[in-house]
Amino acid sequence: MDRLLEIMARLRAPDGCPWDIEQGFAEIAPYTLEEAHEVADAIAHEDWQGLKGELGDLLFQSVFHARIAEDRGLFDFNDVVQAISDKMVARHPHVFGHESRDKSPDQQSVDWERIKAAERGNARTLDGVALALPALTRSLKLQKRAARVGFDWPSTSDVIDKIAEEARELVEARDTLTQAEVEEEFGDLLFVMANLARHLSVDPEAALRAANAKFTRRFNRIEDWLAESGRRPEDSDLAEMDALWNRAKAEEKARKNG
Repeated sequence: MDRLLEIMARLRAPDGCPWDIEQGFAEIAPYTLEEAHEVADAIAHEDWQGLKGELGDLLFQSVFHARIAEDRGLFDFNDVVQAISDKMVARHPHVFGHESRDKSPDQQSVDWERIKAAERGNARTLDGVALALPALTRSLKLQKRAARVGFDWPSTSDVIDKIAEEARELVEARDTLTQAEVEEEFGDLLFVMANLARHLSVDPEAALRAANAKFTRRFNRIEDWLAESGRRPEDSDLAEMDALWNRAKAEEKARKNG
């Protein structure tokens, strides 16, 4: 760790790397998000050697931000470590304090959120949900916060009814309203879909990533089969590609059942 901090200090020194010297928090933030996604991607692919490298890249982002802060006289990396250490101890009283460990994981999650709420003090219920989160993830977090204070549909059926209502409104908007209003209605539908995911205990980002991967696999099979006859998708038509899509689906189903 000391070596990594020394490398970062050297990069930001007056005779260091011109690019690193020029960077600020806002400039580095997109790279931080990118590295976090690459960590998640390595985990999804069970690429454990790759994960080692990606975790190092993500750690370097923390070091980079801390060094920028130190250069500006705000805080340093030791302050970052101290803050997260204090937070973890405070949020695990059943481990580091006197509370009983005889709790379910769900109860411990509830206690975690209770402690977080106490830390926020008089802040509003939805304060502190990061704007930079992926939109589906942020929707989920906003809805969880609201649900904790009782603002929630009582059953999954109610959410499904709301989805049908929002879908009807989207169709009406498509036919009669402006593009901005269509986008608003589409956003409302996505927001309720995220709520359904929460009621079903589904991670919407993970579900959509899986759907993206499935689409990619099946479309790649379409391309493979077309290539056998020396063609590309643009040389085909929808009817043929739809038939090949169904063939790819059947192939996957047979492989799963085999």
